[in-house]
Parts: sequence; structure tokens; C-alpha cells
Amino acid sequence: MRLSHDWKDYKLIDAGNGEKLESWNGVVLRRPDPQAMWPINGDWGKVDGFYHRSDKGGGYWDFYKKLDDYWTVNYKDLTFKVSPTNFKHTGLFPEQAVNWDFMMDKIKNSNRPIKVLNLFAYTGGATMACSRAGAIEVVHVDASKGMVSWAKENMNLSHLENNKIRFIVDDCLKFVLREARRGNKYDAIVMDPPSYGRGPNGEVWKFEHNLYNLITACMEILSDKPLFFLINAYTTGISSTVLYNILKTTMVPRFGGVVDADEVGLPIVSNDLILPCGICGRWQSNG
Repeated sequence: MRLSHDWKDYKLIDAGNGEKLESWNGVVLRRPDPQAMWPINGDWGKVDGFYHRSDKGGGYWDFYKKLDDYWTVNYKDLTFKVSPTNFKHTGLFPEQAVNWDFMMDKIKNSNRPIKVLNLFAYTGGATMACSRAGAIEVVHVDASKGMVSWAKENMNLSHLENNKIRFIVDDCLKFVLREARRGNKYDAIVMDPPSYGRGPNGEVWKFEHNLYNLITACMEILSDKPLFFLINAYTTGISSTVLYNILKTTMVPRFGGVVDADEVGLPIVSNDLILPCGICGRWQSNG
């Protein structure tokens, strides 16, 4: 299990009964989490915001004090906008910090110019981490115009506006195929594909049907000496071994290197339990 231990502005206070209790820079939120299938001990007490799941799908927030439309959290040298959305999310997945650290370390120690492609890039946690680490260019691609706008806010909050970051609203597979035709190459690729999604022109994405084709397409836009290839996933029922096998059979025969895969999780501060938060597979060069 890969755990994010270095947060100061975020903590997972407790989890259980299908919910989690979190502090986001002092703002305490209670949200559903289907992985928290064990009971809680005691009452969680007063919270600032509580997301109620609806029996008919979706849900709604109850706020028990007036919150700003958004506030910020810091992770090391990065600053991110946090805001409760109608879909229970806050615009940031704190468990991904362990992957930000991996990417930042690889880029900082590469001793060469690194160009990064971030697919299904959401609000840009990985984008900002790679840019902060010294990537000469990060290309940020997401089908949601709203998420790309949020990512631009994170860029400004992290004072990375003078770095080379390209923001693109597009279907990820179509973008990769166009990049291959244009002859553009990347030294590192990171992606966080959803279980199901639609592109800006109605393109349908299904994780189990489209992931392998996307990865093989990405191989055509990797440089001759790629640095890393990282895949995050939250799709229920998909094992990290699936990501391991795909990267092992695609990347290793062509580029060598090593593959590892595991669950990603967050430590719960009120006890010694861990909340699982998806899976990750990563290939990295030997050099």
C-alpha cells in the first residue's frame, strides 16, 4: 500500500460506516466513502459540512457554518483550491500526494529536460507537481472545461504561471492520436482514467474497454528514453495487478525498465487503520 504521509493541511480524521471525516486546512467535512465498511467508535460530533447521499442518486451538502466558496491547502511547495462540489468531491484527491512525490523525485533527479503529458488531468495536482519539479513543459488534457479552468487557478495559486503548462480541453485518446500524427514526443506520461466518461463531443470512455488501446497509443508518443509512465485508477473491481500486467506487456518489451503496482491509501489519524483509495501502476526507466 502506498500512503501519503507528508500532508500538514489535510488529515483523514476517521472513517467507517460508509463515510469519512476529514480536515481540509481546519474545515471539517463528512463525506460518503464506500470502502469504509467497518464501524466507527463513538460520535464524530460537530462538522462544518456533511454530504448526504440520496437514494435516487447524487446527493447534497448541509453546511453548519458559513464557508467561503473555496479555500486553499498546501502540500509542500504546492497550493490547491478546495471547494465542495455537488458530486461530493472537493477538487483534490489527497491520496495522490504519494504519486506526486514519485514524479517530482524522478524529474528532479533525471538531469535532463523532461516533457510530461497528463491525461484525464482533472484539477492538475500531477500537473503542478511535475511543473514545480522542473519539467520543461507539462501538457494538461481533460474533457471538462470546468476542471481545466480549476487547474489554471491551481497553477496561479502555486505561482507556476511563468512555467510552460499547456491546458487542452479534449478527448484524451483523440489528442494522443493527433500528437502521434504530429510527431510530438513526451518523456513521461501520467493518467487518471475514469470508470466511465464522455469527451467534449460525446465520445464514450469505458475503462475496461478503452484503457489498453489508450496505453498502446501513448507508447507511440513516448521519447526514445522515457522516464516514467504512471496510471491511477478508481474503477471498482479492477485490481492493481491488471495495471501491472498491462504495463509489463507493453512498456517493458519496448523500453526495458521496471513495473510495480499497488493500492493507494490514506492513514487514519484516530487509529492505525488505512483507507484504501484506488490503485496505481507505474513503469520507470532503469536509468
